[in-house]
Amino acid sequence: MLYLAAKAVISGVLIAVAATLAKRHPGFGALIASLPLVSIMGMIWLWQDKPDPENMAAHASATFWYVLPSLPMFLLMPLLLRQGAGFGLSLLAGCVLTVILYAAMTWLGPRFGLEL
Repeated sequence: MLYLAAKAVISGVLIAVAATLAKRHPGFGALIASLPLVSIMGMIWLWQDKPDPENMAAHASATFWYVLPSLPMFLLMPLLLRQGAGFGLSLLAGCVLTVILYAAMTWLGPRFGLEL
């Protein structure tokens, strides 16, 4: 249980740092947020729990393919915000788009030989 709590605290601190930096320096905060910190931490935690090279390789590969459908959200949100849509609506639209694209990736990926 302590291990889980430590993972949660470390992860939360990194998110808090990115959000705090973004208040004063949006670009720098975005840089920190765009780093694959969650993926890196997830891989470290996974390796600690199950040090299996094949499992880690499959995880890293699937992570790459699942990052791609999340990227359009970061184009849609600023577009909507700049056109006057509220933050909540912009975030919701970005999340809905991402879910749709994740579903498409999950459905299409295996048809192209991707192991997700």
